[in-house]
Amino acid sequence: MQPKKVSVLMPVFNEVKTLTQVLESVSSANYCGLDKEIVLVDDGSTDGTRDLLASLDAGKYAARVFFHEKNQGKGAALRTAQGHAEGDIILIQDADLEYSPKEYPNLLQPILEGHADVVYGSRLSGGSVTRAFNFTHYLGNKFLTLLTNILYNCTITDMETCYKVFKAPVFKKVTIKSNRFDFEPEITAKVLKQGVRIYELPISYYGRDYSEGKKITWVDGFGAIWALIKFRFVD
Repeated sequence: MQPKKVSVLMPVFNEVKTLTQVLESVSSANYCGLDKEIVLVDDGSTDGTRDLLASLDAGKYAARVFFHEKNQGKGAALRTAQGHAEGDIILIQDADLEYSPKEYPNLLQPILEGHADVVYGSRLSGGSVTRAFNFTHYLGNKFLTLLTNILYNCTITDMETCYKVFKAPVFKKVTIKSNRFDFEPEITAKVLKQGVRIYELPISYYGRDYSEGKKITWVDGFGAIWALIKFRFVD
């Protein structure tokens, strides 16, 4: 069946400075002729993001907004969004300015052409503009991606990328148990175990540092390692 709608899932936590700009970009993006919906989940923001979302003109953006009373983590926000997504294709989008919705047509094309069930946008495969990584983040990403390839017999280059696009039946099969950033390896592990067709393509990346609002830390790396090992053997 030809896809008709794209669901953009956007977990949000303390992004009052960037949220409006991101929403404008997501709303005006090229969806290759498909309908769209934006599913926003505020994960207990305390910086004014919650008030901004409460007053949002949802119709303008084709958006639906859901709220967590307390901060639970990005994985928990994505789990909530997953339960409300109605599209035939699921696309994950951060609420900051690190990733550009101008990439959507390229990300959607392999699925629309019938080649892929899942598409990852890689920041590390070359061919697109990328802000230089913090070296420790770069090493951590490389190690986690290598561990993924060893454990799951694959050849992806950027397991931790935000831009993951799925046919809805593939994504809906994944029961997200992780609450924090370990949802990235969990989703990757559970998709790879489905034996579906995964494609990668290079994307641009405008990374930010901690002074600009970056939230993931080295501690999350240990959670990701454990998730990769655990979900290799359990669901």
